[in-house]
Amino acid sequence: MALDKNGIAKRIAKEVKDGFYVNLGIGIPTLVANFVRDDIEVEFQSENGVLGMGPFPFEGDEDADLINAGKQTITALPGASFFDSSMSFSMIRGKHVDLTILGAMEVAENGDIANWKIPGKMVKGMGGAMDLVASAENIIVAMMHTNKRGESKLLKRCSLPLTGVGCVTKIVTNLAVIEIKDNAFHLIERAPGVSVEEIQAATEGTLIVNGDIPEMKL
Repeated sequence: MALDKNGIAKRIAKEVKDGFYVNLGIGIPTLVANFVRDDIEVEFQSENGVLGMGPFPFEGDEDADLINAGKQTITALPGASFFDSSMSFSMIRGKHVDLTILGAMEVAENGDIANWKIPGKMVKGMGGAMDLVASAENIIVAMMHTNKRGESKLLKRCSLPLTGVGCVTKIVTNLAVIEIKDNAFHLIERAPGVSVEEIQAATEGTLIVNGDIPEMKL
């Protein structure tokens, strides 16, 4: 059974360690904050100038002045701080963020990522993604394994304009957990009920499968 968006976020939350400073991109990554263990301390950072984000607010508790980089209303944990974007990007460019979690439209087997533009469609710009992929040393991508047409999004080479080159370390999709190393996708875990053959069929790039692949534990 393929995961939904919350399932992807729940699996990625297992990658978040005690004491981490974590940047959450727009889309599925924002859901990760809802699933982090209660017994660890994690500081979520948003590039619009927030450190100490909490889960999304319940309906009726939203504060229109408290938003993340995706303009979604958020909560702030005790001790949270607010600052201007120059300070925020100094944190990112200075490599003070331990883990970056991003969405993507395409990822290549060498770790390239395309997540900001589809040619012919209006976009506001790349935003903070370019700084994040250029500075972060630990990037996990949260994405669907295929697009709406059933075509693979894990490719030999990205067809869309790149955001970053050779920067992605791990991908969590609705079908699998995959590491990128030696210019190939390495299958680490599979979603409950999903076969290795299904994952191979949905992956255009080189997929390395070694031994028995365990199911994800959520």
